Amino acid sequence: MAERESWYDYPQYFDLSFADETRAEADFFEPAFARYAQRPVKRLLEPGCGGGRLVVEMARRGYRMSAFDNNPHSIAYVSKRLARGKHQADIYSADLANFHTPRPVDAAFCTFNTFRHLTSEAAALSHLQSMARAVRPGGIYILGFHLLPLDAAEECIERWRASRGRTNVVFTLRVTDTNRRQRIERLRVTMLVRTPRKELRLATEFPLRMYTASQFRQLLRKCPAWELCDVFDFWYQIDEPLVLDDELSDSVFILRRRADENLPLLMRADSRQSRSFRRKH
Repeated sequence: MAERESWYDYPQYFDLSFADETRAEADFFEPAFARYAQRPVKRLLEPGCGGGRLVVEMARRGYRMSAFDNNPHSIAYVSKRLARGKHQADIYSADLANFHTPRPVDAAFCTFNTFRHLTSEAAALSHLQSMARAVRPGGIYILGFHLLPLDAAEECIERWRASRGRTNVVFTLRVTDTNRRQRIERLRVTMLVRTPRKELRLATEFPLRMYTASQFRQLLRKCPAWELCDVFDFWYQIDEPLVLDDELSDSVFILRRRADENLPLLMRADSRQSRSFRRKH
C-alpha cells in the first residue's frame, strides 16, 4: 500500500467522491440559467474544475465550456476525458484568486467548497472581482459552499464510499482544528482506493476559510459587481429558495452580474485594465 500527500493528484479517484451529485447539479443549473440570467446562456466557466465531472457533463449537454485548475494532473485528466467523449472545451491552468479568461462567458459555477480554499478575505474578494470580469453583464455565477451555523459543532468526521467499475474508494473526512477568530478550519481527508491490481491510501490536509451568513453578505458588499438573487441548499429545489440566515449550512448562491453602468468607476477601470492586459500578452 502506497501513500501520497495530495488526493488532488489523483483526479480519477477524487472525482468519484462527488460523482453522484453531478446529475442533480447539472439539472439545477439549466433552470437557474433560464430563471436568473438576463441573457441567453451558451458559454460557461468552471473555476477549480478538479477532475472535470461537471465540465464533461455540461459539454455533453451542448454548452461551450471553459474551465481551469492549478493542478496539472487535473488539467491532463479533464483533457483526456473530453477527448474520450469527443467534447470540446477550453481547459487551462490558472489561479483561483486572480485569473483572466480567454473570452467572456454567460454564466459560471463553482460548487462544493472550492471557494473556501481561498483562505483570506483579500483572496476571496479578488476571486469575485476576477469572476465579474469573466461573466458578461446579466450573466450569473452559481456558487456553492458550506456556511457555518452559529451553533455548529467544531468536531466532525464523515465517511462515505464510491465506486466505478471495479474501482472502490472509501473517503474519510475529519476536521482536525477550528479557529473561529481566524476563520480557518483544517481538514484531513483520506482515500482508500482498491482496484483488482493495487491498493492506495491517499492522505491530504488543507485549510478552508469559514463563513457565517453575515460574513458572506459583508464580502458581497465589497464587490458590488454582483447582486444576490436567491439562495438554495444542496437539495437543489429550484422552486424553493431559502432564507440566508444563521440556520443555513449547505448553501448555493445565485449571483447575477450587474450591468457596467451600475458599477463604481474603480471597478470599471479595473475591467478595462484587464482587457488591456490580455491584448498585450
